[in-house]
Amino acid sequence: MASYAQSWLGLVRVIHQVEAELARVMQSAHGLGLSEYRALAALAKAPDSELRMQDLATHLQLNQSSVSRMVERLERAELSVRDVCPDDKRGVYTVLTQKGRACLAAAEVDYEKTLEAAMKAHGCQAWLSVAMAHAQ
Repeated sequence: MASYAQSWLGLVRVIHQVEAELARVMQSAHGLGLSEYRALAALAKAPDSELRMQDLATHLQLNQSSVSRMVERLERAELSVRDVCPDDKRGVYTVLTQKGRACLAAAEVDYEKTLEAAMKAHGCQAWLSVAMAHAQ
């Protein structure tokens, strides 16, 4: 029987392989990095399609500097814009644009299709079902 450490390492390897495949498809098909795609998805779900930069960083589990660079790339591509917080002039929001929403809608189809295929290829459906049941 495999030890917890061996099982964990196997899971980490599968996660890295799935993430690499998702990143490859997002970049080649949509010109998006995986974090950029996930940022657009987070913005789309947020009230008024906007998040404070630090909240986006927390959501993506990235540091502030990485999120700032990523948001700059999204702005250059006109997928998001920055806005100053009306209550706190030091606070900065990232706001999803219509172009960003359209880009996300196109990318979501490939993301879901790629994720499903990768999960099946690695036999992860049962694991995912258990994880989702515990999350609820």
